[in-house]
Amino acid sequence: MRVDVVSIFPEYLAPLELSLIGKARQDGLLELSVHDLRDFTTDRHRTVDDTPYGGGAGMVMKPEPWAQALAAVAADRPGDAAKPVLIVPSPAGERFTQATAHELAGEERLVFACGRYEGIDERVMEWAAGHFTVRPMSLGDYVLNGGEVAVLAMVEAIGRLLPGVVGNPESLVEESHSDGLLEYPVYTKPSSWRDREVPAVLLSGNHGKIAQWRRHEQYRRTAERRPDLLEQFDAAKLPRADRTAFADLGYDIVDGHLMRRADAGGDSA
Repeated sequence: MRVDVVSIFPEYLAPLELSLIGKARQDGLLELSVHDLRDFTTDRHRTVDDTPYGGGAGMVMKPEPWAQALAAVAADRPGDAAKPVLIVPSPAGERFTQATAHELAGEERLVFACGRYEGIDERVMEWAAGHFTVRPMSLGDYVLNGGEVAVLAMVEAIGRLLPGVVGNPESLVEESHSDGLLEYPVYTKPSSWRDREVPAVLLSGNHGKIAQWRRHEQYRRTAERRPDLLEQFDAAKLPRADRTAFADLGYDIVDGHLMRRADAGGDSA
């Protein structure tokens, strides 16, 4: 996969040279280039922003430097290649999820446009649609100073899904959100630490019971921390033991969907 990032703070992306993503770059599994937007300005002050039409606080990123930068990136591809996907971090974008990361990990080329200030002139998105598949993307319902932090998170989430990046591919299967649930708690040696014991089932050697315990712990943790995820959970084909686990958590299964009982008590969030 090839990834290009355009930013006015290219040094912000230096962490992508570290850890598994850095190793993936060294091993040729991920090609990543960072471009300074100011290199595509034409005035001596290297200006990338101006006041917004219609008034208001803050500044807006000028369209021409972005068009020049993105045109240069788009031109650097084989003539028969598909349009790159242009991801624009924005609180007004679609929600970036684990499913999105899996989807984007299947693309050959991703381009990230790191906006700043009040954002990028909207006409850039309209123009870019002729050269890219444009996808504004949001990490969550909050606002950052710029897109760089979001790009660091998205590139890591996507890059680690590429074949060969994570040493043990099975570890990707049991992670939080891989099946719509949060991950179960994990433990290591020693088995007793500061008067706290590792759950006995994990020391039993009974892999069937361990698998069931982990699954039920996913249910418990998700119900406590992210009950919203259970609204989309498909419970139609759950085995009896799993149905019992949800019943103990205060849920009934109605038409294949989990429904929190009114008498369950407390706020599971």
